[in-house]
Amino acid sequence: MDIELILKVYPYFLKAAVITVELSVLTIVLGLICGAIGAAFRLSRFFLLRFIGGAYVSFFRGTPALIQLFLLYFGGPQVGIQLDAFQAGVIGLGVNIGAYMTETMRGAIVAVDRGQTEAARTLGLSKAQAFRKVTLPQALRLMIRPLGVNINAQIKGTALVSAISVVELTYTAQRYIGSTYKPFEMFFLAGILYLVIITAVGKGIAFLDRRVRIQ
Repeated sequence: MDIELILKVYPYFLKAAVITVELSVLTIVLGLICGAIGAAFRLSRFFLLRFIGGAYVSFFRGTPALIQLFLLYFGGPQVGIQLDAFQAGVIGLGVNIGAYMTETMRGAIVAVDRGQTEAARTLGLSKAQAFRKVTLPQALRLMIRPLGVNINAQIKGTALVSAISVVELTYTAQRYIGSTYKPFEMFFLAGILYLVIITAVGKGIAFLDRRVRIQ
């Protein structure tokens, strides 16, 4: 273990870690938006919306995220979509994780006892009010932990954008391996920084889960 080398390149890895965090936050926000829309489509009473939601989930869960990134970044210009590597990474990974979040949200909503919604309707609440005041609060409690799993997976999945030259942790490690010929030290340092980020996010999700369940 070359500790001196690790200390020398550490500042550059910290900069890459910031990019990884930025990428993670943006893709997770986009994923949550796509997930909420996808879940609404999947639960819609209209066949066309259910079909669109199902097709979205099937495509993005059924094909590798790396292929989706390549299609967007390298194939996009052929159909008039011009994106830099970071933008392609955000959109590609965000839409991909959104498909998984769609099923997480849909499953949580479906898991809420229908009898409670029916009871709310008998008390005079409209369907929208019953969903907003009865179903949704309970579904949120059920979906926090599974969404936390999705979020942790997404942070690790940001390593895929190294394939389109986004300068995040994995790309930085690969770049310094080429100049130092020290793969163990470089990937060890990248792994430690990933671990720090994921641990911090995991504790935040656990705290949120506890607060929601107390209420």
